[in-house]
Amino acid sequence: QVQLVESGGGLVQAGGSLRLSCAASGRTFSSYVMAWFRQAPGKERELVGHISTLGNTYYTNSVKGRFTIPRDNAKNTVYLQMNSLKPEDTAVYYCAAKRGLYSDVDYWGQGTQVTVSS
Repeated sequence: QVQLVESGGGLVQAGGSLRLSCAASGRTFSSYVMAWFRQAPGKERELVGHISTLGNTYYTNSVKGRFTIPRDNAKNTVYLQMNSLKPEDTAVYYCAAKRGLYSDVDYWGQGTQVTVSS
């Protein structure tokens, strides 16, 4: 069992930055692909990006060049560094753990709200 706890959300002006953190319990953190999803009001949850167990990353087109997903296996933590934020980035952001790049999510965090004002 893995528990994921996000932190770092809040209100930021357009063009600003935020860093979300996702702390995981358990000793198997390094064996999971860690992903970030987001869900805006009235929209479906979408994948923002993920980082593999080897440190390879993927980002959806709308955040490429602005967001990064580093992980610190020693701290059992994955981050979502968000720069040049836009109002359309406003959403609840969720951390997730998967056993493989193309597998379903095994564990979800509770979500953290990010609001970008124009």
